[in-house]
Amino acid sequence: MTGNGAPPGPPLCGGRRARTGRLRCAQQDDGKAAVERVGGTRGTLTRQSRLVAALCMSVDSVLYVTNLRKPAFGWIDVAAIGLILLVDAALASSAKRSGLVAVGVAAVQIVIPLLFDPGSHHICNTGGMMAAYRVGAWLPAWPGLLAIGALAVADVFDGKFPGTGPLPLVLTITSSAVLPWIVGRHTTTRSAYIADLERRADRQEHAAQAAIRRALAEERSSIARDLHDMISHHVSAISVHAGAARLGMGTEGNAAAQRSLSAVETASRSALTDLRRLLDLLHGKDDNQHRQPGMGNADQLLAGVRAAGLPVTMTTSGAPLDLPGSVDIALYRIFQEALTNALRHGGGAAEAEVDNREDEIILTVTNPLRHNDNGAEPGSGLTGIRERVALFHGEATFGPAGDRWSLRVSLPTRESA
Repeated sequence: MTGNGAPPGPPLCGGRRARTGRLRCAQQDDGKAAVERVGGTRGTLTRQSRLVAALCMSVDSVLYVTNLRKPAFGWIDVAAIGLILLVDAALASSAKRSGLVAVGVAAVQIVIPLLFDPGSHHICNTGGMMAAYRVGAWLPAWPGLLAIGALAVADVFDGKFPGTGPLPLVLTITSSAVLPWIVGRHTTTRSAYIADLERRADRQEHAAQAAIRRALAEERSSIARDLHDMISHHVSAISVHAGAARLGMGTEGNAAAQRSLSAVETASRSALTDLRRLLDLLHGKDDNQHRQPGMGNADQLLAGVRAAGLPVTMTTSGAPLDLPGSVDIALYRIFQEALTNALRHGGGAAEAEVDNREDEIILTVTNPLRHNDNGAEPGSGLTGIRERVALFHGEATFGPAGDRWSLRVSLPTRESA
């Protein structure tokens, strides 16, 4: 960490690996969030380092006053306390200055017993330990060892070790300089290890997500191949045979049969077009050139079912609405399914009504029932209608009403959040 304060702890580690493809927007959002988290953490650590410096200033200045060996408190003691406060305040400085701060604390521990208060002990005691910790947490090994050496020399001049002989001196240097330095090194190593584990977990998560996306893409491609191989061939054959039969009848053939064959040909071509759109979507190639039909294509849909032999009348009320794309597509598919059911199961002309309202659009399709058909169970098409409507939190009701079948669908004109 650079810049403001340097906390008594390890440096922050790097961010996440960049994502590509469809995760680019997610990466930008994650990057902004990471910057905000780092900024918040940086401010917290700066406040903590300032608190540590303030505590060291308080404790060391009080210890100096309580351990005075002179009978009176003079201006020279004020200067000594000033030096103590100055070097302890430097504990809140940038981490890259940790070595200089440690050398400064060592210099004060040497100068005060020699010049200001001969024989005094415990000069910058807490400040020295925190300086040694910062050196271990933030500096490389060799610069850190040089700074610890300076603090060890200061312990000799400070004279705070009890007894005589080398053992008390070694114990004092170990407890006040070496041990805090080792703790700082350990904290940095542990934090780096944890950061490495987090990076590994992040890479594994990204790899798992990529594997899931690949599996989904492969499954979609497999479905698309099966649809193409099994359905596209048969629908194409229907179109070809219907066209050949219509042309083979000549101009003097049965007019009704020609119209029916023409309707089969047209319907099979429309089915092939929709199938190609679905295959493109499964292959991930959906774009504006392959846009799915919406209610703007209702006239073509009506023309198709009329050509197939179902008379349909359609009325519209209210101002035309600019529907969201997904709502528009869903309503078109529901309308298509309702007309298909009327063609297959109805007993006469169908009536369709579209009511454009401010917050919803209502589609109603009714048609006469065939005899003995009013108790039929709903098929998969009606189940699909119910599921489409549920996606948009709309309402769908259908069933016999007297001698007619009625389907009423209400969809919101705004997509739910």
